Amino acid sequence: GERFWPQSRISNPKPLLRLVGDLTLIEQTVERLKSVAVPENIIIITNRDYVPPMRSLLPDIPPENIIGEPAGKDTAPCIAMATAVVSAKSASKNPVMGIFPADHLIKDVEAFAKVINDSADLAEEDEGKIVTIGINPTYPSNGYGYIHCGSRLTSNSDTLFYRGLGFKEKPDPETARKFLADGSYKWNAGMFIWSVSTIMDAFRKFAPDLEAAAGAIKKSLKTGNFIETVEKEYSKLDRISIDYAVMEKITDLVVAECSFPWDDVGSWTALRNQIRPSENNNIVRGLHSGLNTNDCIIVGDNNHLIGTIDVDDMIIVHTEDVTLVCKTHSAQRLKELVKQMSADPKFSRYL
Repeated sequence: GERFWPQSRISNPKPLLRLVGDLTLIEQTVERLKSVAVPENIIIITNRDYVPPMRSLLPDIPPENIIGEPAGKDTAPCIAMATAVVSAKSASKNPVMGIFPADHLIKDVEAFAKVINDSADLAEEDEGKIVTIGINPTYPSNGYGYIHCGSRLTSNSDTLFYRGLGFKEKPDPETARKFLADGSYKWNAGMFIWSVSTIMDAFRKFAPDLEAAAGAIKKSLKTGNFIETVEKEYSKLDRISIDYAVMEKITDLVVAECSFPWDDVGSWTALRNQIRPSENNNIVRGLHSGLNTNDCIIVGDNNHLIGTIDVDDMIIVHTEDVTLVCKTHSAQRLKELVKQMSADPKFSRYL
């Protein structure tokens, strides 16, 4: 969550932030998932350091279901471990599982549950199918990956399904405009539904190291040396996303059309999609008073006043020990700033 610095820190990551509403992003994600699964079947994979605060925030989730990774190695190793855990815990020989990022905002929970349940039914009926949720693009974004959709598939459900023709990496602006005009491309939301046998077959074919890791971790859940095994297996794995490891290589892909409003909270500018502007088109969370202040995003708390005069198109974020000021169009450069600070020991306490 570097693009939400200075609120997002090593000690306080993005899923633990209350960016919109009173709940953290991880709490909102879990509440949404309760519409499709009982708490005992919700598994959270996070950094080992964040297990205690998440267990405290989420008392309905069994503590053993909140699992810490020894190192962050992107989504593919994380999903391999999740697959092992689901397979070991389930009474079914071939359970269906879903993958959901913890930084999405989805307010229409009923519509979300409908699409996910329909997708799970399809994945269960046809065990070889991998279903991904495709978001209808509303503008030519070059910040999202895309999925090319082919012909519509027949289905008894209300959810629209399409044959997936492949993933496209984040495009340049011109290509993004072409994708939007074409009408057959959807944003890749990173939500997937498949059976355990299907994803294990994909690992076996395209990423045998992940298949081996998942198998070893599943076995360790029965032998009682889970933590030691996860440490050992993770040390062997490269850092790689599930898109690169598997999704871009498969051919039997189904795209479920997202019928619910969706937003990926990627940077401070995303707050414009979620919070109603106040006077002069300013987005304000906290205590603010300004003169001739326009089109700004201002974030603080109710104990510290942020005052502004003759300010336009700025992001201003105040925390207890850091104040950020940048142009709105430079919001994506926060990762550069964090990287620069990480190279200087005197800034380590602010990361």
